[in-house]
Amino acid sequence: MHRYRFSLCHFSMCHFSPNPFSACHPERSGGFMHSIGVQRRRSTLLGIIPNMLAALLLVAALVTPAGAKTEFGKLQGAEYRIDVPAKWNHGLVVYCHGYDPHPAGVGYDERKPLPPELAVFVSAGYALIQSGYSAGGWAVEQAIPDVEALRKYFAQHYGQPKETYIAGHSLGGLLTVAMIEKFPDVYDGGLDLCGVVGSATSVLTRAFDSRVVFDSYFPGVFPNPARVPRDYELTEQLSKTVFDRIRAKPQAAAAVRKLTGMHNDRDLAGTIVFVTYVLKDIEQRAGGNPFDNRDTIYTGSADDNALNDGVKRYAPDPNALAYLQRYVTLTGHLTRPVLAIHTTYDPLVPPSIPNDYSQLTREAGSGDWFVQQYVKHDGHCAITAQETEKGFQELKRWKDTRQPPKAGWLH
Repeated sequence: MHRYRFSLCHFSMCHFSPNPFSACHPERSGGFMHSIGVQRRRSTLLGIIPNMLAALLLVAALVTPAGAKTEFGKLQGAEYRIDVPAKWNHGLVVYCHGYDPHPAGVGYDERKPLPPELAVFVSAGYALIQSGYSAGGWAVEQAIPDVEALRKYFAQHYGQPKETYIAGHSLGGLLTVAMIEKFPDVYDGGLDLCGVVGSATSVLTRAFDSRVVFDSYFPGVFPNPARVPRDYELTEQLSKTVFDRIRAKPQAAAAVRKLTGMHNDRDLAGTIVFVTYVLKDIEQRAGGNPFDNRDTIYTGSADDNALNDGVKRYAPDPNALAYLQRYVTLTGHLTRPVLAIHTTYDPLVPPSIPNDYSQLTREAGSGDWFVQQYVKHDGHCAITAQETEKGFQELKRWKDTRQPPKAGWLH
């Protein structure tokens, strides 16, 4: 049996606050589920999930300068956006957005300028390309070929860049690292922003564990985590209901917050509602439940015996685990510089996730190619445009001088 003490939810989805995989995309219009962005917002009682997702959204606020070119289109079923500045330096940044629950993937609104957190790349003279992926959710299977197809399209139509970087928020941070591991000769460096940088089996199993522990303190609030119904959706009413149920049992809420590392009940409610949606997504993609907690010993509560006696146990469905292993398992083998930036408190993708990846790179003999820095904010993907710009400057300097930036506080 393995011994497990958590600290919740390790995925990113791109950008809620706390949206695990954070929708991480600034361009989607309509509904509260804008794909991920990276601004910090306070949840309201009636809008826990919407604001979580909004925290993953990048808000547009810039004007495209004269002489610049922006191209929109569709490639292999995935919408895309290409921005080339008026004074292009012939460098390229490939951006990977985060988790977005819309099944068709992210769409781009031609009326919207780039959000500040992405505009910093173009302002630095780099062309920026974004694929919306041909599917939403945990779209690692679709995203990797879609992003690579768009990169090749750009090279064919705009010319081979003199240097190419890749960056992404949340789930896009995972894709950033996965792409650098898979295509090391293509990229000069990677910028992982609040990424769920871990192998899917590990990251998602911990998310599953967080749900079963929550259920042991709050039975009946959610459906079976191993069989989440297809009609389960993220709604404001569900968020409010869960929040109210948590507030009604303050001792139980305090116990779950301690186990999961949550700072407050709103973060707990928003995260656990979102986690359940992700479990549904994974179960549909994998053809069943890939999670097995029969051998797990849970620790960290006031009474671990009672906790383990009360937690329900679930067996996996055949072959479902293989899907998670394919999409995706990281190796830690790097040959290009990767700079990771994370908040010190992230309810959706805690810093323990990239911490584990850092250890993996050392075990693979690649530790010199990975540096992690932190910013002093609370929330998922609460990284400012100025901090993104600073991180990108440090990554470029690392690539040019072969001298890695200093780990620690990014300031």
